[in-house]
Amino acid sequence: MLLHINPASLFKLLHGFPPWIMPTDGNLGDKNFQMGKPGHREGATMHVKKYLLKGLHRLQKGPGYTYKELLVWYCDNTNTHGPKRIICEGPKKKAMWFLLTLLFAALVCWQWGIFIRTYLSWEVSVSLSVGFKTMDFPAVTICNASPFKYSKIKHLLKDLDELMEAVLERILAPELSHANATRNLNFSIWNHTPLVLIDERNPHHPMVLDLFGDNHNGLTSSSASEKICNAHGCKMAMRLCSLNGTQCTFRNFTSATQAVTEWYILQATNIFAQVPQQELVEMSYPGEQMILACLFGAEPCNYRNFTSIFYPHYGNCYIFNWGMTEKALPSANPGTEFGLKLILDIGQEDYVPFLASTAGVRLMLHEQRSYPFIRDEGIYAMSGTETSIGVLVDKLQRMGEPYSPCTVNGSEVPVQNFYSDYNTTYSIQACLRSCFQDHMIHNCNCGHYLYPLPRGEKYCNNRDFPDWAHCYSDLQMSVAQRETCIGMCKESCNDTQYKMTISMADWPSEASEDWIFHVLSQERDQSTNITLSRKGIVKLNIYFQEFNYRTIEESAANNIVWLLSNLGGQFGFWMGGSVLCLIEFGEIIIDFVWITIIKLVALAKSLRQRRAQASYAGPPPTVAELVEAHTNFGFQPDTAPRSPNTGPYPNEQALPIPGTPPPNYDSLHLQPLDVIESDSEGDAI
Repeated sequence: MLLHINPASLFKLLHGFPPWIMPTDGNLGDKNFQMGKPGHREGATMHVKKYLLKGLHRLQKGPGYTYKELLVWYCDNTNTHGPKRIICEGPKKKAMWFLLTLLFAALVCWQWGIFIRTYLSWEVSVSLSVGFKTMDFPAVTICNASPFKYSKIKHLLKDLDELMEAVLERILAPELSHANATRNLNFSIWNHTPLVLIDERNPHHPMVLDLFGDNHNGLTSSSASEKICNAHGCKMAMRLCSLNGTQCTFRNFTSATQAVTEWYILQATNIFAQVPQQELVEMSYPGEQMILACLFGAEPCNYRNFTSIFYPHYGNCYIFNWGMTEKALPSANPGTEFGLKLILDIGQEDYVPFLASTAGVRLMLHEQRSYPFIRDEGIYAMSGTETSIGVLVDKLQRMGEPYSPCTVNGSEVPVQNFYSDYNTTYSIQACLRSCFQDHMIHNCNCGHYLYPLPRGEKYCNNRDFPDWAHCYSDLQMSVAQRETCIGMCKESCNDTQYKMTISMADWPSEASEDWIFHVLSQERDQSTNITLSRKGIVKLNIYFQEFNYRTIEESAANNIVWLLSNLGGQFGFWMGGSVLCLIEFGEIIIDFVWITIIKLVALAKSLRQRRAQASYAGPPPTVAELVEAHTNFGFQPDTAPRSPNTGPYPNEQALPIPGTPPPNYDSLHLQPLDVIESDSEGDAI
């Protein structure tokens, strides 16, 4: 490399060092230093000065290469194939080898770009491994298909049920129910979100008719139009309005069954949102009534071994082996005899008729300390059957950033987790529902009843928020809202999935149902009468099929070893080079940069000198003129004494007034390098 340091720059550089390094007489060749402390520092100071002087002189000396000289030197000394032939061959072969070297260098750069882009795509490969060990039994959540007992919640649904019966009569027999349509009904619920009939036989002019006409407003409607609309071509829809009915949308259904079910659930949600949760818990099925028998392996258990949580879709749900306060239970062996056995009473005779159209038990297997989203991930078990569930375990291990957008604990997810009160682990389902509830609060000023509510907010209901149904429907159908939440939420990096093999059989059999129902009825009611029936009993067997578990693990498809191997292979194949050849190329690039810097510094110095010369009108001043410019006029020269009788000397000439000479800076002149130092590592002279 090239570097030039003049004596003035050296003087400025040395002024930046501590005083114990500076020479006492200003001469760099002198070995006498001004020491801060005598003694052991003297030897160290001498070595510092020696190596400092050698380094400065070598930098000042410099090789003095030009661009052409460096290129010739590189081509003559590099280990890369091609450049040597460019300077050693004749003119024609020079041109040929120059084109070949340029072509192959371009191919190397192209291949390198492909490999680097492939590496930065952060692709992963999936490996599957099978292990065998004793495993913890999964957490088991069970819920009744009906969230509440109708006998306890009937008073809350009285007006809604009467209105629902009138709707069904109007749909099934419009001519017969027309006279009864004006009976005493609470149409305040109906006015918020009524069901309408849409006649689409004329697509250019569709007709929208209220299911009750205008009778509930004190007006009469045309029975002819009702008969026409109940003919083929009419569809049922739910009208959702806001801003006092000035802005309305319609939610269409293909079946009246779907329409009345969704309408009833929406109205029931409005009612339940105004009831404190503790009262709703008391209206649902208690654990001691629902869980009739429990056996885990050889150990008996009961409802006290279950943790109760309130799930808005299914009321009271019960979790076995959740692992919140106790250690997870291990499974001793695979097979039915070492699993969980349950006999459940769903109490189907007390179901809410219009709210629960499915009878059975909803159950889900999940990890310990995880919240059960049983509506989305659960399965049903039929009443009057024995359902056996064989379990296989899959463990998923994903790589984090930058390979996949997963999270370990959800701390970096920009969504407030509304399920944090349960002290459960992170899951993408909890994030998506929390995100939806957050949008619901910001857009509708209230939270939906089916999701947890942050503190200080209220659940949506028709009394406090008349437009909530319209807002909720728009938000639920919004694609932008779903994409926003999906973009913010992340999958969990480590997850466990339970694959289930389900088989069913009638239980109890006809030959044994008499004694089984007698025993179960007495254990539940302390009565000799049979109070249980086949339609209300469910038996469950949950067990590990085998202790083999599968681990599905992601790994980097292209790691740094793969990248370096491919880069080196392409460079060696096309150019016959190695890593050292790249270092050589980097070295000459640095030399080019230093030469450019030196030339720029020299150019700047030349421009400054030209500007300094241009400041004088005539030629630049001589040394004598510069000396006269610094003459000390306060200096008085000595004159020879004269006799008073004698006059001035004949032909006397005025003596020049000497000026103050410039200081002598010979001590800063660098001695030739071959005089003050040798090429060996000996002491400086």
